[in-house]
Amino acid sequence: MDHTNIQMYPRLSDLINDLFGTHLLLPAKTFGFFLALAFLAAFVVLRRELQRKEQLGHFRLRKEKNQVDGPLPIAPAIFQVLVWGLLGYKFGYMLVDAEEFSRDTEGVLLSGKGYWLTGLVALAIAGGLKYSEYNRRKSIKPKFEEIWAGPDYYSGTVVTIAFVAGIVGSKLFAMLEPGSNFWQDPIRDLTSFNGLSFYGGLLLAGALIIRYLYVRGFGVLRAVDAFVPCLILAYSIGRIGCQMSGDGDWGLVNELPQPGWLSWLPQWTWSYTYPHNVAGEGVPISGCMDDFCNVLPKPVWPTPLYETLMGLVIFGILMWLRTRMKHPGQLTGIYLALIGLERISIEQIRVNTTYSFGGLAFTQAELISVLLIATGIAVWVGSMRKKDALVIAQQAQHAQAKPN
Repeated sequence: MDHTNIQMYPRLSDLINDLFGTHLLLPAKTFGFFLALAFLAAFVVLRRELQRKEQLGHFRLRKEKNQVDGPLPIAPAIFQVLVWGLLGYKFGYMLVDAEEFSRDTEGVLLSGKGYWLTGLVALAIAGGLKYSEYNRRKSIKPKFEEIWAGPDYYSGTVVTIAFVAGIVGSKLFAMLEPGSNFWQDPIRDLTSFNGLSFYGGLLLAGALIIRYLYVRGFGVLRAVDAFVPCLILAYSIGRIGCQMSGDGDWGLVNELPQPGWLSWLPQWTWSYTYPHNVAGEGVPISGCMDDFCNVLPKPVWPTPLYETLMGLVIFGILMWLRTRMKHPGQLTGIYLALIGLERISIEQIRVNTTYSFGGLAFTQAELISVLLIATGIAVWVGSMRKKDALVIAQQAQHAQAKPN
């Protein structure tokens, strides 16, 4: 049976070329594209959910003072000019070596490579524009406005924290896993989006977001309740990138015949050899001259596909339950338990490093999954002990804080 009738798409242009018969080479990896799409979708859903909760009075608003007119703030202006200079320096490299930039975009962007001329041009243009704005505004009297801000006001910062901490935490956890390739080539590993650990990103991003919201005086559990559906949505979309690029997150060998009751599904949804996978795993493909010319010798379970489907189901459950939960933390408890169940289920057919303790064999993900399920149950039980009067009290605080 042919398991290679559909190939992987390491680069976004590979997908476009396959669909339209073109021969493009674009500087965009498929996994990176879906990663960006995941955070965009999460941001949209998060903002709407925070706005809904604010309208219901679930958060006590805090006063913020914003400058709406007056002299140009110097520090942000300098930062913006430097960012434009860096962008010009990096993307100017496309003019010097477009092929390398397209084939190893992540490596180029995260290295010292660039084109100094375009960097200086971008720096000069941005600096000139900011200097002109500075001269125009320097004689204007400063004007400020006070607003009452809820968590929605800080949602951009929250998503930024989630993105940065998610990548860093994922890399740190993956680095510590037995069998990690990090120590063989640390620089290349750090400049690649391959080899990310979901739980590492979840733990670090979750801890930093909770601290950020706590410092600003918001009800942490209610804010996290708004965040968890977005997190599983982002995870589901990200797994599409894993499946389409073949980043190595597949399952165990599966040579079982596809059941008759699933015959209406394509064969690759049951077992797959991931031809042209971005991980470079498997054996060479005869006659292939591309950068990604390997295929797995035996078909495996396409676990990223299953995780996408399970993640979307969990997202749907959380979105349905979010308006039915009376106590802060209930939705978070359900989320933790569900993602623990999801991951411990997929681990049964997934390739991973196994630990042994007390006669028991388990993977890192299975251990963390059990802890997540236990934590989810504890959060649920703890949230149920809070009285319904909490909602009334928070609504009263909201009414008192909100200006007429």
